[in-house]
Amino acid sequence: MAETYIYDAVRTPRGKGKKDGSLYQATPVWLLRTLLQALRQRNDLDTSLVDDVILGCVTPVGEQGADIARTAVLDAGWAQSVAGVTLSRYCGSGLEAMNMAAAKIASGMEEMVVAGGVESMSRWPMGSDGGAWVMDPRINTALGFVPQGISADLIATLEGFSRQDLDAFAAESHRRAALARSEGRFDRSIVPVTDLNGMTMLERDETIRPDASIESLSGLSPSFETMGAMGFDATALEKYTTVEKILHVHHAGNSSGIVDGAALLLLGSREAGVRAGLTPRARVRMAAVVGSEPTIMLTGPTQACRKALGKLGMVVDDIDLWEINEAFATVPMKTARDLGVAMHRVNVNGGAIAMGHPLGATGAVIIGTALDELERSGKATAMATLCIGAGMGIATIIERV
Repeated sequence: MAETYIYDAVRTPRGKGKKDGSLYQATPVWLLRTLLQALRQRNDLDTSLVDDVILGCVTPVGEQGADIARTAVLDAGWAQSVAGVTLSRYCGSGLEAMNMAAAKIASGMEEMVVAGGVESMSRWPMGSDGGAWVMDPRINTALGFVPQGISADLIATLEGFSRQDLDAFAAESHRRAALARSEGRFDRSIVPVTDLNGMTMLERDETIRPDASIESLSGLSPSFETMGAMGFDATALEKYTTVEKILHVHHAGNSSGIVDGAALLLLGSREAGVRAGLTPRARVRMAAVVGSEPTIMLTGPTQACRKALGKLGMVVDDIDLWEINEAFATVPMKTARDLGVAMHRVNVNGGAIAMGHPLGATGAVIIGTALDELERSGKATAMATLCIGAGMGIATIIERV
């Protein structure tokens, strides 16, 4: 099988996912158009060499529906021959898009593919698409559905993570992200978003708070206590009978931010890169996906990482950098604990608590962040992993060229 290479990685800044956010007036197609045009310009790319564009989107309705990938290809002025497809694997969608692209290239089915994702959460809030997992009472009862925040609080309770532990992690995420931004570590990948008149809408991530601290976070109220009292705690405790009471320790400050954003990766075979005059930056070594228990829901990254490592005969210490999505503070904390990864190797430039989690795009975002950091630090390998709704995990290993 052919090797798959990453030739470029671009993303928009992440804008606050509310009506007063800087990207609220930018449609999801506009975000993708911006990045597709940047990929073409940055690489002097003959777009007719690209076979397909694969995009993740967790809420593919309204402006994000109707196969937004193909719409964006045409709107960006790319070659008519470039196809487009949109997929959803919940929060793993952006990484699943890349893994699918890599598999197609490795098999020889396609030669060059753009993969990534988009989510405009200010315009299309979570849950806009409904779905049986959330909306069907029979499914809720049969499968033990609870909101993800309840799952995160359950994990924290089981693991013994205190509110102060989680807040300390969150404050560190902001500190690392603020330092990375000030040192220009994101500059290579970020493409500013401008409006129709060329005026800048946003040029850097909007939600980083350099002054975040345990003290400042301590005043925030738990986000999921009321939901728990409505019956969701009882649902979780039916499965986890060793827990007497779920401690509600997650809040807006130690959970991922709701944001707008998009990210794209340019992948191809070695031969495709030569034809396009491109230099590879990294190779995709392995990817894995797993199903996990759907009530606790957020523990899949550990198994997915172990599965990807096992397929290559690698061990945890063979990975230099870890990008573990900060859906909630407890997720990277538990994943790192389970795998035995030191926290100084995890999310070294901050994560979704500081910069936000644009659901369908985040997997591609963290691959780009990992790639930039491998090059900056001179390290070799990185693992990107995310927890996923309904109990799944996804992981991908890349190696710097």
